[in-house]
Amino acid sequence: MTNKEKYKQAFSAIHASDDFSLEVEKMERINKQHKFKTMIASVAACVMIVGSATAAYAADVGGIQRTIQLWIHGDQTETTIQFDGNGSYSMDYTDGEGNMKHQGGGGVVIAPDGTETPASEEELMEQLTAPDVEYEDDGSVWIYWFDQKVDITDKFEKGVCYVKLESDKEILYMTVKYQNGYATSPHRYLSPSEFN
Repeated sequence: MTNKEKYKQAFSAIHASDDFSLEVEKMERINKQHKFKTMIASVAACVMIVGSATAAYAADVGGIQRTIQLWIHGDQTETTIQFDGNGSYSMDYTDGEGNMKHQGGGGVVIAPDGTETPASEEELMEQLTAPDVEYEDDGSVWIYWFDQKVDITDKFEKGVCYVKLESDKEILYMTVKYQNGYATSPHRYLSPSEFN
């Protein structure tokens, strides 16, 4: 008799119990439940990752947004400003009368060779902190720069006005053409023929 036949004969009298087959079925069910839970957890993780990426993308679509203090019409004002990265900005603030205001703008920088590039965030901030000339409905003309409000209505001679502005940080020499723009320099008054 071979070993194989001896094993068959020895174990032929042994039968697996019914409890053993139930145990196998139970383990198969637990395995399926575990696989299902793992699959659900994986799907949830994917949804969370995609959702986070979408939120991060959506937050970056409009560019960089921050809240800063700016001088607007001589009043220090808290503004929410957003730079789009393409040379433009938009800004929301509450004016001195409590009205919500929206302002936007932008520009390009022209290189000596004539190529244009969108203004950077620093260049836009320089534009926003530059003096502003306002022509009021009552005929008065005002310059606003930081906390200064200067009435220049009576200072025009032949349509041109020269104003020296001083702050803690700098001195600006400003030449204003009546309703035709202005120019500033930290060194001297510019001639009206040098701009516009």
